[in-house]
Amino acid sequence: MRPAPTILHLDMDAFYASAEQAAKPSLRGKAVVVGGLGPRGVVATASYEARVLGVHSAMPMAQARRLAPNAAYLVPRFQLYRSVSEQVMELLGRLSPLVEPLSLDEAFVDLEAGGAADDSASARSTGKRLRTAIRAVTGLSGSVGLAGSKMLAKIASEQAKPDGLVLIEPGTERELLAPMPVRTLPGVGPATGDHLRRAGMTTVHDLAEAGEDELVRLVGKAHGHGLYRMALGLDDRPVVAERDAKSVSVEDTFDVDLHDRVRVRAEVERLAVRCVERLRAAHRSGRTVVLKVRRYDFSTLTRSETLRGPTDDPTVVREAAARLLEAVDTTGGVRLLGVGVTGLADFTQEDLFAQAADARELAERAREPERQAPESGTEGTGPAAEEEPESAEQLAARRWPAGHDVHHAAHGHGWVQGSGVGRVTVRFEEPNGPVGRVRTFRIDDPELTPADPLPLVPDPVDYSSWPASLPKSRSGAVSAAGEESRP
Repeated sequence: MRPAPTILHLDMDAFYASAEQAAKPSLRGKAVVVGGLGPRGVVATASYEARVLGVHSAMPMAQARRLAPNAAYLVPRFQLYRSVSEQVMELLGRLSPLVEPLSLDEAFVDLEAGGAADDSASARSTGKRLRTAIRAVTGLSGSVGLAGSKMLAKIASEQAKPDGLVLIEPGTERELLAPMPVRTLPGVGPATGDHLRRAGMTTVHDLAEAGEDELVRLVGKAHGHGLYRMALGLDDRPVVAERDAKSVSVEDTFDVDLHDRVRVRAEVERLAVRCVERLRAAHRSGRTVVLKVRRYDFSTLTRSETLRGPTDDPTVVREAAARLLEAVDTTGGVRLLGVGVTGLADFTQEDLFAQAADARELAERAREPERQAPESGTEGTGPAAEEEPESAEQLAARRWPAGHDVHHAAHGHGWVQGSGVGRVTVRFEEPNGPVGRVRTFRIDDPELTPADPLPLVPDPVDYSSWPASLPKSRSGAVSAAGEESRP
């Protein structure tokens, strides 16, 4: 445990939803829900206006619609979120060489390692300046927790939400934690929480009073020992700058179970290409290809194939995934497919295997015009023969996802409010502009095309001198409201 609160935890506030509100003036101050919009979709993030209505992350989208029927429901725009995340992480990297990202919108920072803080006063000052910089550069708010350990810094940032700063003075940890529910501690999920509750332990104080031996008896040696230390406020985990990824994967859940083997294979190959795109974006390669198939009855099958060497070749990964699919029985339907790569490395092994795969792909493409029907066998028979191709409405929803960016030759930049009955409705507005007008077009209007997201702050403040000489944001300094010390 550190004698000064020099570990910082940053958590952006309702990140996806806040980014959408910042990008779309007509949605500011309104309930916004981001996630999968199909019958099996789940909520990724809900704005604070939607949370008041009971909507929260990981909730089925159908339930969210019942709770908040008038909210704006949008498909995630990860291109935008990654861009904003890179801006935030660059600011954090200027504070310290030890930055531990947990996700696109969350990270730990060791302020002491970067010389940004060595006591409570300097830590608070750095936290305030960081919040100012984030708002100036991205237009979004983030909550900051400061403490002498990672566990307490994260607890502090949760207490600071939304748009606040909380500093926990070293020496006050046990007093602060005592009345909190046991679920506050890392690693205590619903099952462990219920088990402890049945044993009469509902608060962190109860855990500390029970003692280490009793907790070991209840939840096992490893978990019990760690739980007791956390109940005492003890956490000596360091901030780790390099969190080496063990795998890269993508998966999709389908609104309607897939029966056609040809369609299933096409989806697997599409996921394989997306997986390689992520792999290359991370400048990595992988040796083992993994296929995940969740069937109609929720049973999940996983198959893997280890290659002769690490690769980031889309043809190699696609063919390996297709071979793995051949060994999976998809009778009855498939509700989820996933493709991943493990055994990551920083290099690729160019060999005859990859070259042969490229040659096979060229040969397959040359024969493509000859293929007019599925091959004989299980494909094209049974349930597959009854499956209809995607309707025009389904194709329109794929091309015009709600919330995504478009450009019209006459009206400029806008975003999709929705599509149906052969039409797509677009609101034409830009970040930091006025609320825009709504227009409706045919889904095949040649003047309407998909577009890339616009920056949330078109002319961002220069932060190249951060943190030595931080420029002020256009809205002025961050208010002191919401900033406090705990206990």
